[in-house]
Amino acid sequence: MSIPEIALKPYSRAWLLSDRPASRQQARLGRAYIIWRRFAENRLALVGLGILILLLVVAALADVLAPYDPVVGDLRNARLLPPGTAGYLLGTDDQGRDILSRLIYGSRLTLLVVVLVAIIAAPIGLIVGTASGYAGGWLDAVLMRITDIFLAFPKLVLALALVAALGPGIENAILAIAVTSWPPYARIARAETLTFRNSEFIAAVKLMGASPLRIIIRHVMPLCLSSLIVRVTLDMAGIILTAAGLGFLGLGAQPPLPEWGAMIASGRRFILDQWWVAAMPGVAILVVSLGFNLLGDGLRDALDPKEAGQ
Repeated sequence: MSIPEIALKPYSRAWLLSDRPASRQQARLGRAYIIWRRFAENRLALVGLGILILLLVVAALADVLAPYDPVVGDLRNARLLPPGTAGYLLGTDDQGRDILSRLIYGSRLTLLVVVLVAIIAAPIGLIVGTASGYAGGWLDAVLMRITDIFLAFPKLVLALALVAALGPGIENAILAIAVTSWPPYARIARAETLTFRNSEFIAAVKLMGASPLRIIIRHVMPLCLSSLIVRVTLDMAGIILTAAGLGFLGLGAQPPLPEWGAMIASGRRFILDQWWVAAMPGVAILVVSLGFNLLGDGLRDALDPKEAGQ
């Protein structure tokens, strides 16, 4: 098929895969299509994407899907009912609250933590890493030593210390997790920046009179996004587990909020006889964490530049 014929059929497969794109839009769409094809070849990655989409749908439609109130229960008639009893699909907890409804509403808190931590931590790591890698010298030394200080502490221990200082609550837990999550992103962004800091296209941009700030924002940061997106996606499972750990210790979301870690903590007293109280939120954490890991593995393979050249 010739180039004029391809131009007459925008968004067709041949148009997207053209080796001579006629515009930047065509080049971007073609690149996105190639990435999607590589991603779709990984069936496990599609499973992870499906889990994430299901989580988003459940969180968005929690008011419709939840059969009962997640906070108020029937303490007199519905306390610690096993799964499948009296219309309670996953059973009830020690306060007579429907566990399924609490899991559904708890998905909103999980997404809130994941999204806000990513929004806070990823840009900080990207800015620190690209500035450090591009500037070099004393600025690189100072920023990387600060990064090393944060990396020297285990993430959960540092988050516990910060929440203990700030006070328990979902907002302070999100802030603590974000503060402990940015150093790996800074390391990745710095390593990516060092690979092309002295490349020809950066030199050409300098000759055109671009300032260092413009070079970092317009040319360096976009090249670091692929690796950063993959790392953020893979870290989502760890973020969920850290948030659940803080909730389990009573430092995250406070009762009666249906946070999954706090639900496990309240159910640990009944683990031998009423196992479902703690097991159901544990399964939810397992499934969602697995979904993010599968999605991250798929994105890593799809965005790998070595794979792209094959």
